[in-house]
Amino acid sequence: MEVPRLGKPADAASVDDAFHVFDTTLRDGAQREGINLTVADKVAIARHLDSFGVGFIEGGWPGANPRDTEFFARAQQEITFRHAQLVAFGATRRPGAKAADDPQVRALLESGAPVVCLVAKAHDRHVELALRTTLEENLEMVRDTVSFLREQGRRVFVDCEHFFDGYRANPAYAKSVVRTASKAGADVVVLCDTNGGMLPAQIQAVVSTVIADTGARLGIHAQDDTGCAVANTLAAVDAGATHVQCTANGYGERVGNANLFPVVAALELKYGKSVLPEGALAEMTRISHAIAEVVNLTPSTHQPYVGVSAFAHKAGLHASAIKVDPDLYQHIAPEQVGNTMRMLVSDMAGRASIELKSKELGVELGGDRALIGRVVQRVKERELAGYTYEAADASFELLLRAEAEGRPRRYLRIESWRAITEDRPDGTHANETTVKLWAKGERIVATADGNGPVNALDRALRRALEGPYPELAKMELVDYTVRILAGEHTTESRTRVLISTADSTSAWTTVGVADNIITASLQALQDAYSYGLLRAGIEPEPEPAH
Repeated sequence: MEVPRLGKPADAASVDDAFHVFDTTLRDGAQREGINLTVADKVAIARHLDSFGVGFIEGGWPGANPRDTEFFARAQQEITFRHAQLVAFGATRRPGAKAADDPQVRALLESGAPVVCLVAKAHDRHVELALRTTLEENLEMVRDTVSFLREQGRRVFVDCEHFFDGYRANPAYAKSVVRTASKAGADVVVLCDTNGGMLPAQIQAVVSTVIADTGARLGIHAQDDTGCAVANTLAAVDAGATHVQCTANGYGERVGNANLFPVVAALELKYGKSVLPEGALAEMTRISHAIAEVVNLTPSTHQPYVGVSAFAHKAGLHASAIKVDPDLYQHIAPEQVGNTMRMLVSDMAGRASIELKSKELGVELGGDRALIGRVVQRVKERELAGYTYEAADASFELLLRAEAEGRPRRYLRIESWRAITEDRPDGTHANETTVKLWAKGERIVATADGNGPVNALDRALRRALEGPYPELAKMELVDYTVRILAGEHTTESRTRVLISTADSTSAWTTVGVADNIITASLQALQDAYSYGLLRAGIEPEPEPAH
């Protein structure tokens, strides 16, 4: 039966078959706890991966999973692949059957994918205990299935499951699976560290030996249970593997798989291999974060290369060196992977940190040593009191401008506030806040209720300011974090509040610290409004004399 095929790159000449970047986010990555992909999610991720330029995208297991079957059907209609080929994952035929008659094997053909990746047992105990067949029949299952799919015009890769554990137990049999798959027509035989227990030196030794003894083209699939999946993948490349299987952001079962992004960055920037289309590496940070959004997981801030902290510098000593030459404390230019350098302001900051951060924020200090010294001292004093500026750039910029301009940028002045929380006999609660403030020379009193005292405070402030500053209507509170700062006695602890606010184009974070949560929240809200108005180009008016 003739079946359609999809996934042939529009620009096939751009695909270098000498080295494969194979992504399995849609199958293996989807096994991570907390990820539950819809078909639409899978289509969106496949588009991102194709635009990034990976060579192969494993879409799932058609025939075994209705969602995956639907994905392959929709991919034929909805995705025009520019760089990648779509791969259908499946298993070798059942023991005692023929590949041509196995419905699961037929489903792989009917998926339309031009490439099939078969999982095969390479561990003798798994063959006998899980498959409940003989070692000889397992080899025949590999030979028959690969040969049949090749006869049907499909390219075939074979994943040797539990290969390294199997090699340790019975190296001769593990290698016989590799030879059988290769001789039957598999383009690549992938050695899988399924349990994730191997270390780089072990991987390199085994891969080198298997290449020498079998002559097969090998790939590597590494799980991250020892925290070595990326290192193990690169060790396999060092030993001669020319096919790497990874997942975006390292998603996968248990603790995850080899992370696509550091693997590809290492290959491009450290090994000098061209494994992506020209210019694609600079899109890496964007692609990483976009896929994180689709799977509904917060991007890891400390992920190599693409995390927001990957090129963030906090220590004053580092900043002094970076001011002279960024390469002194950065192994690559962050722009190469689409990231940016960030200076963190904290009590560790020195003059160089403040100068670099001010340039980042667009505030010119003019090399004024006295001004810079005042900012450094002010930051250290505030951090001692519990403030933190490394996570609150907006509050730091307001502090910086206040010192540079000789006065704070005040858009409002709080005269007083009152919050009432009422517990009612029926178990419900009522929260009401009243604020009295001055804005644009006008005294305003506003009251609002809310689902908590801080929400009521935010609503009362907005109600008071909607006349003087209609621009605030475009801003919304998107995150609210509280931390209790320990004092000598628990009841004397201070409260730190971080508030994230956003408009249609960006988000910013502000900080407040006080003895109680509402006062701390009020400080952070005032900064949030002030920074938003500053960004909107609104100038504060002089305060009236009182």
